[in-house]
Amino acid sequence: MPVNETTTEAIRVMTICNACRYCEGHCAVFPAMERQTEFTQNNIEFLSNLCHQCGACYQHCQYADPHEFNVNVPAVFEQARLESYTQFLWPAFMQPAVLNGSKFMVTSLLVSISLFLVAVAGQSGVSQILAPQVNFYNLMPHSVMASIFSFSAVVVVISWWMTLRGYWHSISLPSPWSIGMASYSAAIASALTLKNLDGGHGSGCYESGESPSLWKRRYHHLVLIGFFMCFSATLAGTFYHYGLNIAAPYSWLTPPKILGVTGGIMLLVGCTGLFRIKQTTDQRLVSNDNGYGMSLTVLLFLTSLTGLGLPIAKGTGALGLLLAVHLGCVLALFLNFAWGKFTHGFFRLIALVADEHQKTQ
Repeated sequence: MPVNETTTEAIRVMTICNACRYCEGHCAVFPAMERQTEFTQNNIEFLSNLCHQCGACYQHCQYADPHEFNVNVPAVFEQARLESYTQFLWPAFMQPAVLNGSKFMVTSLLVSISLFLVAVAGQSGVSQILAPQVNFYNLMPHSVMASIFSFSAVVVVISWWMTLRGYWHSISLPSPWSIGMASYSAAIASALTLKNLDGGHGSGCYESGESPSLWKRRYHHLVLIGFFMCFSATLAGTFYHYGLNIAAPYSWLTPPKILGVTGGIMLLVGCTGLFRIKQTTDQRLVSNDNGYGMSLTVLLFLTSLTGLGLPIAKGTGALGLLLAVHLGCVLALFLNFAWGKFTHGFFRLIALVADEHQKTQ
C-alpha cells in the first residue's frame, strides 16, 4: 500500500529513533516502537495517536534540528494524527471539517445560534426574545430542547462508532471481547491520569523551552473533570425533571446547580490555560492544523461562559438572547464531538488499549 508524505517522514524518523533508543523511558511511544517488526502506515497511525506531544523527546534528541537528520517526533506525529482523524472520519464527506477546523467551528457556531434564535422567535414571538424572563422554558419548552439534543446525541454516537471502528481495525486490534480486562484497565488509568504527559520523569511537558512544566497536564485535568461535572449536572437535572417532577431553574444549592457551576468554572480556567499554552508552545513542536486543535477548547469555553451567564441573566431581557446563544454553542459542541477534536480522546484511548494489549502478546 503506497504511503503519503507524512507517513514516509514518520517512518524515516521512527527508523532513526529505533536505532538510537535514547528516549525509550520518556513515554509509551518508544517502548511500543521497539515492539514493531517494521514501520507501516498502520503502525504509524497507532504510534502517532499514542504520542501525547509532551515535547520531551525533541528537547533531549541529539538528532533534532540543527542536526542534518532533523528528527522531530512531536511535529510529524501531530500531522500523522490529523491525517488519521481525516482518513477514518465518518461520513467521509465531513472530512473538510477536520482539514478546516476553524472554519467548521465558526460556521457551525453561527448556523446553530441562528437556528435557535429562529426557534425561540417562532416559539415565543420576536418581541419576547428581549422581554424580561424568569424561566427559559417559557422561551423554549423542555421537550423541544430534549428532542433536538437527543437526536444530536444519536448522530454523534453513530459517527463515533463508524469512525472508531475503522481505526480499531486499521491498527490490527482483535475483537474487543478477546482483549483482557487488565489491558482496558491500564489504558483507562493512563488516559485519566494523563500519565504520558509527565515527560518521562514526572516533571511534565516541554512546551516553550528546556524547562518542563506540569501546567499542560493540570489544565487538561481541569477540562476533563469540569466536563464530567457539567455532564453530571445534566444527568442530575434530567432526574429532577423526570424522576422528581421538579422543573428548572433550580436553586443554587441543588446538585444540578452545584455540579454545573463548579464544572463550568473549571472548564473556563482549564480552557484558558490550554489556550495560553497553545500560544506559548515552541512552534517547532507543532504542525499547522488550521485551527482544528483549538476548536474544541474554544467551544467548551463559550458553552461554559454562556451557561454560567444564564442564571445571572434570569429576570432580565438578556435571558432570551443568551439562551439562544448558549443552545447554539451546545449544538456546535455536539457537532465537534462527532467531527472535531473531541474524537482525539477516543483515538488516543484505543492506541493505549493497543499498547497494553501488545505487551501481553
